[in-house]
Amino acid sequence: MKRIVLTGGGTAGHVSPHLGLIPRLLAAGYELHYIGRKPGIEYDIISAVDGIAYHPISCGKLRRYFSPKNFTDVFRVLRGIWQSYWVIRRIKPDVCFSKGGFVSIPVVIAARMNHVPTVCHESDMTPGLANRIAARFADCVATTFPECAACLGGKGVLTGTPLRSDLFDGSRERGLRLAGFSGQKPVLLVTGGSQGAQAINLCLRQSLNALLPRMDILHLCGKGNADTGLNTLEGYRQFEYLQETWPDALAAADIVLSRAGANTLSELLALKKPMLLIPYPLSASRGDQIKNAASFQKQGFAQVLEQETLTSETLADALNALLETKDTLKAAMELCPVQNGTGAVLRLIQDVQTRRV
Repeated sequence: MKRIVLTGGGTAGHVSPHLGLIPRLLAAGYELHYIGRKPGIEYDIISAVDGIAYHPISCGKLRRYFSPKNFTDVFRVLRGIWQSYWVIRRIKPDVCFSKGGFVSIPVVIAARMNHVPTVCHESDMTPGLANRIAARFADCVATTFPECAACLGGKGVLTGTPLRSDLFDGSRERGLRLAGFSGQKPVLLVTGGSQGAQAINLCLRQSLNALLPRMDILHLCGKGNADTGLNTLEGYRQFEYLQETWPDALAAADIVLSRAGANTLSELLALKKPMLLIPYPLSASRGDQIKNAASFQKQGFAQVLEQETLTSETLADALNALLETKDTLKAAMELCPVQNGTGAVLRLIQDVQTRRV
């Protein structure tokens, strides 16, 4: 039986694309092993999936700023390489697939030490620090953005991001029923991630009087961020978050207001959802969302509103403009050659494995 080692962690974005790939790998006859932290977000997500052996290792974070922990974390990374080396040597995988995050660095280095071919994946427009390091030891790096593939030179391969198959099983009827909407007005879906986005939540609620005459609004506001005083407002429905019914909410949406995380953008592109993006500002991130949003705007998939210019008035104006131009954005997305990257990533893994046999 073919064996594959999967790795990646630190955030859900470094793990969730595996969920799209795992069923395809099992169907292709692979025995699956995952190397990551325990405890950690990757363990929480992967341990809930049947058919995967989980191997915990030590992990240190590589910081871009001075911290006393930088000195001790070097030894955690070295220990993680040692642990990964012996896990890989014992299970003898045919190939390794890394989704990034600092836990992936020891695994990719150990795979190289064991002469195991490796494919990395980068979701953002520019590679993160972990993937910039891991790329040196990998055979190739699959990317979501064409700009990222170009900057990686010969190792960059444009594939798109692996997506879960159930994402495409959503029902508009179920989504409308979930929100209690009639479907007579276009539906705006607002999402700021599992923790919500306070700046967006505030301005959206201040804009409701200007927006609700034209659209119904399904608002995913994040854990603990619901405003119960708005529960009786017609055409506005809020949830803290959605899991099983997320595909239905997406199916019901005519337009989407979102942050610019790479995995969310890949889902919206695959489902052809015209979007207004409000990326995290540079003060709160490394700037990857700003670059992601700029790329989608350049390709004609989205409109962008910077958080520095976000007010209730600018938000209402931008959403009304999105409603007017949604068909143009959707047409551009229809022509995009790279959308659901699950099949392309699987073929790349198999190709790299075959070339190294």
